[in-house]
Amino acid sequence: MRIHFAAAETPEAADAAKALMAEYGQATKHDCDVVVVLGGDGTLLETVHSMLDLDKPVYGMNRGSLGFLLNPYKPENLVDRILHSHSVTLFPLRMTTRSHDGTVTEALAFNEVSLLRQSRQAAKIGIVIDGIERMPELVCDGVLVATPAGSTAYNLSAHGPIIPLSANTLALTPISAFRPRRWRGALLPSRVKIRFEILESDKRPVSATADYTEVRNVAQVDIEQDEKTGFTIMFDPDHKLEERILKEQFSA
Repeated sequence: MRIHFAAAETPEAADAAKALMAEYGQATKHDCDVVVVLGGDGTLLETVHSMLDLDKPVYGMNRGSLGFLLNPYKPENLVDRILHSHSVTLFPLRMTTRSHDGTVTEALAFNEVSLLRQSRQAAKIGIVIDGIERMPELVCDGVLVATPAGSTAYNLSAHGPIIPLSANTLALTPISAFRPRRWRGALLPSRVKIRFEILESDKRPVSATADYTEVRNVAQVDIEQDEKTGFTIMFDPDHKLEERILKEQFSA
């Protein structure tokens, strides 16, 4: 098995990569059969973004602070673990932003697309779903759209729902909503098209972020799931992502 190791820029991850490369070698990212990521969730997502066009499966081992998308670090019998792993294909959200000057920016997000206020004043955001205005004005610190895989990340911190992988559902979650004060968000079918319209954007500027890509001073943000772009992530049989998401709903 040809393995390409990608590691975070930390001593712990670098030492692990050095030891594993000494034992298994280091294939190029173009010629490998699998990419093994050493670090945290951020390192894994960063690696995936950089290699999407290569269509390589990813097997992560936790050498970082967070590791929801990774397996425990066990260097022994690595090839056998990969061969017996369980694979899941994740599809990202495609974010398209339009700025005041007409600039259009596209980016992908495997966890979430989040909009946040840039100033001391709350943002005012209109929400349109499949061409129908669902909320004329949300006054808030921000709002996000999360995938099932990302529902346990920022979305959960903002008190959004945890979504099973098989649900084909997205979470639309407000961040510190001021008006309507009691609105907790919505669960939406994964194939909907979501549009956020930034109201009073000159006075109340808003930024939009898709995983690692941030666009400031946006006027409009469109979001939809990109079913043509996906990546395969591999988990140990006793560490399946679907089971971990289910367990998270019953944790304290």
